[in-house]
Amino acid sequence: MGNDVRADGRALVMVTGANQGGKSTFLRGIGLAQLMLQCGLFAPAQELAADVRTRLLTHYKREEDTTMTSGKLDEELARMSAIVDRLTPGAMVLFNESFAVTNEREGSEIARQIIQALLESGTKVVFVTHLYDLAHSLFQQHSDTALFLRAERRDQGQRTYRLTEGEPLPTSYGQDLYDQIFGTSTGTGTEPVPAPVGGHADR
Repeated sequence: MGNDVRADGRALVMVTGANQGGKSTFLRGIGLAQLMLQCGLFAPAQELAADVRTRLLTHYKREEDTTMTSGKLDEELARMSAIVDRLTPGAMVLFNESFAVTNEREGSEIARQIIQALLESGTKVVFVTHLYDLAHSLFQQHSDTALFLRAERRDQGQRTYRLTEGEPLPTSYGQDLYDQIFGTSTGTGTEPVPAPVGGHADR
């Protein structure tokens, strides 16, 4: 079952929530649907209405540079600079866990400034993140003008791979994955979680 999302008039969409809850898959779906729509193709959705963007750009995290030419943060910032050079008014940028390679405070501040600049330039932003500092601060500032989605998690830890509107939470439920893999709780109050049936993981 897919997701039903209404983001009319929202220039910023923030996606948070449980690890392996379908966030990155959702982001890829948004990008593919937008690209196919603008090419005049049928989009992978039962219904889809979207405005045409001048450019569609992506900023996804990458693996460590094996040549050791630069650090991961340097590499992410260099790619961000290249994206800015290609921006045009009315563009759309998709971010997947960007700037999480440094500490949360620094990564959140970098992302906040970039997001704010993009919004001021008329760029639409869809941002998947585990940075609570970032998501929470943007929720406080833009709760009426942005859309905040959260990967759903049931009481026993099962993932439904659906996104619902909701305020960012200070956890991504990494404990669930630990219990699922090792079959035991670490004693932090989280009960062992059975492996989810069906669906797909976001990475």
